[in-house]
Amino acid sequence: MANIKSAIKRNKQNEKRRQKNRVFRGQARTSVKKARVAIESANKEETQAKVLEAVKALDKAASKGIIHKNNAARRKSRLMKQIVALEK
Repeated sequence: MANIKSAIKRNKQNEKRRQKNRVFRGQARTSVKKARVAIESANKEETQAKVLEAVKALDKAASKGIIHKNNAARRKSRLMKQIVALEK
């Protein structure tokens, strides 16, 4: 445990940020997982809705700096590829 006042404050700030970031990162992961399950089920309407939800969650996490914007773009791209493959 830190003894210096500034280090103690920094630890508190880091913990607050970690808790906040965890929520958005978890939402993104969950929505991507739901989208993948929907893609496997081959229900077109449900798949579209779940993928849009996943894209929104990824964009939100990227805009807040929780994940890198290229990371979000890569994940969205992979989801879109899976949808296109499903339609063939």
